[in-house]
Amino acid sequence: MSGGEDIVFETLARISSSIFINREVLRPDYVPNTLPHREEQIRKLTEHLAPLLRRERPSNIFIYGLTGTGKTAVTKYVLRKVEEFGRSKGLTHFTFSYTNCRHDDTTYRVLANIVESLGHRVPFTGLSTAEVFRRFKRAVEASGKIVVAVLDEIDFLIKRAGDELLYRLTRINDELSKGKVSVIGITNDVRIMERLDPRVRSSLGEVEIVFPPYDALQLTDILKERAAKAFREGVLEEGVIEYCASIAAKEHGDARRALDLLRVAGEIAERAGDKRVTIAHVRIAREEIERDMVVDVVRTLPYHGKLVLLVTALAGGRFDSTGELYANYREVAMRLGIEPVTQRRVSDIVSELDMLGIVTAKIINRGRYGKTRQIILTVDPNTILKAFEDDPRIGWFIKHGRD
Repeated sequence: MSGGEDIVFETLARISSSIFINREVLRPDYVPNTLPHREEQIRKLTEHLAPLLRRERPSNIFIYGLTGTGKTAVTKYVLRKVEEFGRSKGLTHFTFSYTNCRHDDTTYRVLANIVESLGHRVPFTGLSTAEVFRRFKRAVEASGKIVVAVLDEIDFLIKRAGDELLYRLTRINDELSKGKVSVIGITNDVRIMERLDPRVRSSLGEVEIVFPPYDALQLTDILKERAAKAFREGVLEEGVIEYCASIAAKEHGDARRALDLLRVAGEIAERAGDKRVTIAHVRIAREEIERDMVVDVVRTLPYHGKLVLLVTALAGGRFDSTGELYANYREVAMRLGIEPVTQRRVSDIVSELDMLGIVTAKIINRGRYGKTRQIILTVDPNTILKAFEDDPRIGWFIKHGRD
């Protein structure tokens, strides 16, 4: 064998893992058989879908909660259980369609995905949206089924395409002679209803289910249950699970974040050839995840979003008011020769960054001085500054323009 082949085979032999049994159970798209601390949400969602078993259309449902609070996992879990129960009773009159609107963020693709779930083909492009909607309607009538359309991360669709599709979906039952349609919308944005047409709001928000953040103890329970399936016995150093849980609990109670920390820490130990996963591995994992997350966010941000992040990082990661942030933003924009946007637009940008999880924006009541927003970075300011190094103008400003 050549030297290159030796390296490949030695590496593969080392990576056939002494750490993991099944790392997939730590990934965000894995749906476990049990979901600790979401019993109330499981019960509510099941109760609202129960009319399906009586051949009745369930109400439209809107599910709110921050990232990593179990919204998608609970929804997929309940849909799977309802489907299994229905099959066991010989019931075939309903079906589910799941679309992630972050990936399919146009009206065309969402409709095409639902049509395809009913066994009909739609070309990737080439039809008008009105034609795809007609095909959807015909597919529902041909099936005669109750179709439950799950639209996950629905805020991405609304931002990109508005709420016309939601209006059509929530009104389609008036146009159908056979079959029915219900919608389950899932979002991280608790203010999304404010941006919807009142007619859509009243139709879509028939039932609302809120998912609160997990606390550190709840996250510990979740991690222990997953870790028992993911890791070989005895490889986790004492305190590793609790440490991952405490980090995630401080950052909105995000179970996805906690699971990522644990998985990446295990992968770091695995690559290093270590026999145990330690708190030191978790610290390295945290830096890796933050760096990767920030770089991904920064690359997709509009330029003024980048400037808002930049000035927040340069201020040490915190502003006690939007006005203070805006003054700093305006100064930096003008020094870079860029026309600043309005304070209202900067306030909207802060809300978008809050939704992405890269800042927290808390309303602070200052008594007779009124209310303001306190803006705090959720990642190390230096991580933000490093993420801007590849941007020519902002990179230059960080190195030379602050004096």
